[in-house]
Parts: sequence; structure tokens; C-alpha cells
Amino acid sequence: MKKTAVITGAGSGFGLETARLAAQRGMNLVLVDVQADALDKAQAEFREFKDVEVLARVVDVAKADQMEGLAAAVQERFGAPHFVFNNAGVGSGGLIWENSLADWEWVMGVNVMGVVHGVRLFTPMMLAAAKADPGYSGHIVNTASMAGMLNPPNMGVYNVSKHAVVSLSETLYQDLSLVTDQIHASVLCPFFVPTGISQSHRNRPADLAAAKPTKSQMISQAQSDKAVSSGKLTAADVAAMVFDAIDHNKFYIFSHPQALAGVQTRLEDVMLLRNPTDAFADRPEIGAGLRAKLRTD
Repeated sequence: MKKTAVITGAGSGFGLETARLAAQRGMNLVLVDVQADALDKAQAEFREFKDVEVLARVVDVAKADQMEGLAAAVQERFGAPHFVFNNAGVGSGGLIWENSLADWEWVMGVNVMGVVHGVRLFTPMMLAAAKADPGYSGHIVNTASMAGMLNPPNMGVYNVSKHAVVSLSETLYQDLSLVTDQIHASVLCPFFVPTGISQSHRNRPADLAAAKPTKSQMISQAQSDKAVSSGKLTAADVAAMVFDAIDHNKFYIFSHPQALAGVQTRLEDVMLLRNPTDAFADRPEIGAGLRAKLRTD
């Protein structure tokens, strides 16, 4: 059976690299991105795969009507997909009380509602396909972040959005297990990997324009740019991890398992009713530098 992959954020980063691996596997591609030029470039790349059909659509995943139109187009062209990668995401930082309503609406709209729309629209299609064909199998992967497992300071809106994606994904896994053995779910929690996430403001819609950045937001942007650009793992490495998880039915996909030590500390804080541990306990010089910057006029 010819399989189909639906990939949001397909114009760059994890989305593009995952699409490349899907094409190598002979899957038809539904490429979704809000950035038209990046999407055009990606679509052109996949023309060399003669046995791969490509449907490319410019979609703002935060918009229910646009996602509904996408789902209808996928159903009409390919039927139910076999792999759905709810991957589109944006970043925003700064002290949590300094984020504007527009910041919240933009980040939560893309990072959370984008995943919600992907799950609510494609899961029923996949369940119907599974019911009709005992040989059908499907997998949904949602992109969260290590910020969905931890709560690093000065990036609160992003943390909140990614914790929501982890919760949604864990619930999806449990819910699917109640009704089918043919469809599975995973959550991707990357740490710092060189992608376009730190420059996601390039695609911020005009109606949710950013206010003049505060000091904390400028510090957060600079730190994010540095951390993301210095990452040793590549987006292609992470894409390979995604398919490994699909092949072996692994739920949690961590690009940097060593970061789980921080998750353990956080959970011990909870279990021991202990106040949250200093996020910079193992790198106190970074914490001291950040405090000094934020406490000076």
C-alpha cells in the first residue's frame, strides 16, 4: 500500500528533513508551511522523486478553517494519511509577565492549536481507515521540546505551549490505546538543534505583531540564537530519530537524553514537595550573569 505523510513546518528544520526521509521511503508527501518561498523550494526538491506525489499547501496551522481545508484536500487526494507530523512551531521568550496578549495568541495558536487541529482532524480519518483495513497502520508524532519537560526561566510562553503538547500527546497515546492497536503516537522533545526556530518571528502574522522588545526578551533572543546555532546534532539526525520511533513504536523521542537529568530533578522537586531547583544549579555562572543583566537598569 502506498503510504502518505502529512508534515507541518515542512519548509525547513525537522519538517524538511523528515519529508526527505519519508520520500526516500516512497511515501507520498503533504507539505505544509506558512512560508510560501520555503515551501516552493521544498516542493521543487521532491520533484526528482518520480514515484512520490506531492501536495504542498500554504497553511497557518493556528487557523481552524485552513487546517480543515487541508484535511479535506488530503482526504480527497490520498485518503487517510499513515504518518502525521504535527511539527510547526514558533519561539518566544522573556520574563513571563512581559509577554503581550499577541505573544500568547501567536505562540499558543501555532504550538498548541496547530497540534490540536492536526490531531482532531486526522485521527478520525486514520481510525476510519484502520477500521476498514486490518492491514492499515498509522502514527502521529507531535513536536514538543525539552521545554515541555522542564521550565527554564525567561521563556515562559514557550514552556507553557510545549508542556501542553506533551500533555496532549501523552493523552493521545493513552486514548488511542483504548480504541485501536493500529495507530500509535509519539512526542518529539528536541533540545538545542540548529533549525529556524530561533528566527520564527520572520513568519509572525501582522495582526499579532510584536511590541517593542523588552530587555528580558532581547536577552532571551540572544541566548536562543547562540544555543540553537551551537547545537551539535542536526535536524537530519532528529528526523532519523522520528522514523526510528515510528518503526519501533517508541513514544518519547529525546534528541539529548542527557538532559533528562534535569527532568528527574524537577520530578523529585514535585515528589519531595521541594521548591523548584535553580535552573542553573549545574552552571551557576550562567545564572549569575543572567541575574546581573536583568537586575541592572
